[in-house]
This record gives sequence, C-alpha cells and structure tokens, in this order.
Amino acid sequence: MRHKDTTWVFNQDISGKEVATGLERKVLAYCDELMCAENHFEVGGVGALHSHPHTQITYVVEGVFEFTIDGVTKVVRKGDTMLKQNAVVHGCVCLEKGILLDIFTPMREDFV
Repeated sequence: MRHKDTTWVFNQDISGKEVATGLERKVLAYCDELMCAENHFEVGGVGALHSHPHTQITYVVEGVFEFTIDGVTKVVRKGDTMLKQNAVVHGCVCLEKGILLDIFTPMREDFV
C-alpha cells in the first residue's frame, strides 16, 4: 500500500484491507495534503461513530447508508455527498451493499 505521491494508482492493483466486519478499505491515490479511500460495505457493515482532525467528504458510489453526522441521522444513496469538518463525530450503517469514496485533507496517516 506504499504508493504515496504516485501519479497513477490503478484500483485493480490495490488490495483491500478488512477494517471491520463487513467493511473493506482500499487506500487509493494520496499525498501529504490529500487522500482518496474506497470503502466496500456489506449489508449491516458499520463505520463506528468517531472523529478525527481531518476534513472529509464522502461520496456514495453505490448502495444505501444511514449516516449520523454531528448528532443528525439521514439516509443517503448513490450520488449523495456529506461534508464532515475536522473533529465532527460521524459514523454509518450500511442498509444496502455499497461503496463509499472518502476524500481527506490532510491524508490519514493511520490508514497507511
């Protein structure tokens, strides 16, 4: 997974890592200032409530998720996005098998 600062990162060349039951993560292109990660969820997979010192945008590639951000819970679907400012508590539950694409600034050191 050491492809920091690599111009071309092909999804087929990246192995996913199981980070929780029903949740596999692929870290895609990244540098010190920015990171892209793809999260594959099975139905019932949970992104536990947490916070971090990174601003994050999540894009729903496919599936249906129940997201809680800063105490507010909503259901999101393909094409929806969520902005999570640094230190905001957030998490999700997968209602229909899907993929979330996360963009972080700065990069998540704990992911590599």
